[in-house]
Amino acid sequence: MSIDKAIGVPIPDVGSEPVATESGRAGAATWRAFRKEPLGIIAAVVMLVLLFVAVAAPLLAPYPASYGTAVLKPPSAENWFGTDPLGRDVFGEVIWGTQQSLLVAVAASVIAIAVGTLVAVIGAYFRRLDGAISVFVDLMLSLPVLPLMILIAALVGPSTTTIILVVAAFSWPEVTRLVRSQALTVVNLPYIDAARLMTTSPVWIITKHVIPAVTPVIVVSVVVTASRAVLSAAGLAFLGLGDPTTWSWGRILYEAQQSGAMSSAWWLTLFPSIAIFALVLSATLLSIAYNDARNPKSRRR
Repeated sequence: MSIDKAIGVPIPDVGSEPVATESGRAGAATWRAFRKEPLGIIAAVVMLVLLFVAVAAPLLAPYPASYGTAVLKPPSAENWFGTDPLGRDVFGEVIWGTQQSLLVAVAASVIAIAVGTLVAVIGAYFRRLDGAISVFVDLMLSLPVLPLMILIAALVGPSTTTIILVVAAFSWPEVTRLVRSQALTVVNLPYIDAARLMTTSPVWIITKHVIPAVTPVIVVSVVVTASRAVLSAAGLAFLGLGDPTTWSWGRILYEAQQSGAMSSAWWLTLFPSIAIFALVLSATLLSIAYNDARNPKSRRR
């Protein structure tokens, strides 16, 4: 496993497994190695719990009402996470916020992965385009992301769709940087040269050989991009640029700050912050454990 110094995330070593498509035996070996990573198992369990909470939100808590009578009550047996300045149950807000936060994370990461991977493999395969693509990606990575995200979200208007598109628009260059570094190695391998002798279709070679070979990098990019999407969406919502009609972890923090109860009612910030921290940390540990499991050198150790 190596580290991309530009963006500071782990990337798998393609050279350790030069075969383009992962065989069943390699997949089984990866799974056996992954099961020996306790932090990876814990991270996977946390991710599954969050996914279950998002899917089963209607069964776990009723949708938060417009207001309630118990204002700013600390956590108790009746309200596990306390209540907010309008008397609404914070537990219900966090549960339904999980659904919205994961929706933004999944949707934004899917768009970013699709665009980033496509740009990366095209640049790696068509070397004449690689220079222009690299310059454009470097330019995108050098931009002040947060101010631009705030500006675009403020101009377009707060909505879930806006948040997803804004986060995805500034996430795909990082995916391109990760995938491109591995795709450049793959396109120079002998079996790619052999594939060029079999067909003149770049689409066939890219879809059948290049993309499967960089799949481990794409898997890592999914979890890393999803965690960053949650942070970006929460940051925009905290600034008042999130969807005001849907609960999210960022909206809980925003309303706590707007009401002036952030410092006095500790539970208003603690529980959504724990949820954000749990998702980001588990995604990071999961990607590291997967990289270590994929690397035969790590398995031998």
